Amino acid sequence: MEWIIGFYGLSILAVIILAIGSWFIWDRRYKKTDQQKVPEGYIRTNEVFIDPTTEKKMVVYFHPDTGKRFYKEDI
Repeated sequence: MEWIIGFYGLSILAVIILAIGSWFIWDRRYKKTDQQKVPEGYIRTNEVFIDPTTEKKMVVYFHPDTGKRFYKEDI
């Protein structure tokens, strides 16, 4: 009986750790690119979209060597 309580206790602890971890990691791609200066080597693409969370118009920049994308608010 004690191992069942331990198993459920560890399961609940794992879910809590996962929830806290995902809170800090969730959608980091926008948080990292909060700045307005486009980094070196990025090329502007024709892709423009409205960010559904902030409702701001965003322009996509692409780095051909790394494949990374940079999102900049279109002013």
